[in-house]
Amino acid sequence: LLVGKPQTIDDLKFPNYFKEVFLDSDTKVACISGSYSMDPKFSFLTNDMKFDARERINKEAGTKRMFSHAIFTPGWAGWLDKFDEENEKLKPDSWKGYTIGDNTNKHLSKFPFRLDDEKIMYPFYEKLTKAIAKYPDRPGLKNVCIHKGLFPPSVEQQFPHLLGYCNVNDVGKAAKDWPHLNFVIYHSAYRWVGGPGASASAAWDQLQRFGRVDWVTDLAHIPSQFGVTNVYADLGQIFAHSNMAEPRVAAYMLGTMIQGMGADHVVWGTDALWTGAPQWQIEALRRMEIPEEIQKKYGVAPMGPADGPVKRAILGENNARLYGFSPAKRAELATDKVAQYKKRYDAEGGHRSNIAYGYVLKKS
Repeated sequence: LLVGKPQTIDDLKFPNYFKEVFLDSDTKVACISGSYSMDPKFSFLTNDMKFDARERINKEAGTKRMFSHAIFTPGWAGWLDKFDEENEKLKPDSWKGYTIGDNTNKHLSKFPFRLDDEKIMYPFYEKLTKAIAKYPDRPGLKNVCIHKGLFPPSVEQQFPHLLGYCNVNDVGKAAKDWPHLNFVIYHSAYRWVGGPGASASAAWDQLQRFGRVDWVTDLAHIPSQFGVTNVYADLGQIFAHSNMAEPRVAAYMLGTMIQGMGADHVVWGTDALWTGAPQWQIEALRRMEIPEEIQKKYGVAPMGPADGPVKRAILGENNARLYGFSPAKRAELATDKVAQYKKRYDAEGGHRSNIAYGYVLKKS
């Protein structure tokens, strides 16, 4: 909930994005994403727009400050040909898909897909495999980033036929069949988003009753169930939402993902401006510790200090490894144009907004 500040489209435009991400937070490198809809006017940040934003920032910085996705759209007319064309022209750092088909306009979703569909998706993985060999300078091409979750019961009631495309039942087989690819599951397939009745309080109730949280617990069990090491959990939106609305849920989910997947397989993502300024989320993870009662009840380990190995890995080291961002490349950021802008911004009175968008826990 935002009190006293109406949201406007300017909150999501480039100037505010740059300010919040690169000047008002500790973020050094970002990946810009987007989403396509069957109705083109609802597609935000097309592949071309993401390319332009990446090039604009990196050219100005003089370093690699921005990565970009390209969205792949299985089932759409000519989608595999478009992959070839855009992979060559736009040179995305990795590819992202929405198994729900159309996340913005679910009523228009004609092409939902499963990651383990051998007829639809395996030809895509084959093309991706060839691209990895062709472009060794783009190590992130091995990362198949997939939107999952964010599908509470209230939405399921409207679109029950899409439920099977939003959980993680299709991840394990695909990961096992394509071990040289990384399957990065965005939002960690967390189901419980939205307002009252579909919030983290519902997730907490589920955890108390059944000892699990849809579908994060399922995701955390995939490595042991399928014997794979190429499945990753992304924290975009999931951490911001759960930490504000029910911090115990956030603590359980971090603990169970680290336990089941390893601290080196949980990656940071703030969802940028969808959940407000990134800095409050970064500081919240640094401060977080899993309560002792949750550690004992679910057998999860403490996360350790803010600058300890677990939190360092999650906040940056894991993504740096996945995208081949070396320590030498990071060292270059200390003196580039963005670093100069930030130094001047801080010296002349710039201050963080620390705005958080979403629901917060209130005492009854």
